[in-house]
Amino acid sequence: MMWIEDWASSAKCREQEPDALFVRGAEQNKAKLVCRGCPVRTECLAEALDNQIEWGVWGGMTERERRALLRRRPAASWRTVLEAAKQEHGKIPAVL
Repeated sequence: MMWIEDWASSAKCREQEPDALFVRGAEQNKAKLVCRGCPVRTECLAEALDNQIEWGVWGGMTERERRALLRRRPAASWRTVLEAAKQEHGKIPAVL
């Protein structure tokens, strides 16, 4: 699995109303559904974590969920972490 540099043009949410991803409370769970099956979910999440984006749903995570990750690994390069995980996931053979 390759890392996609220009991920925004492939994002599933580009077809959504932008404000739909910047909601509060229970509405965030609906917003997170947009991210399911998105081919660039990992890249989007890395962008939000590395740039400490405070608002909205990014990569299927709310701002609260992202803050929890940042507290656990404050000095991490999330692109490096998530890119390695994505590559490792691509090596797992499909079970028939």
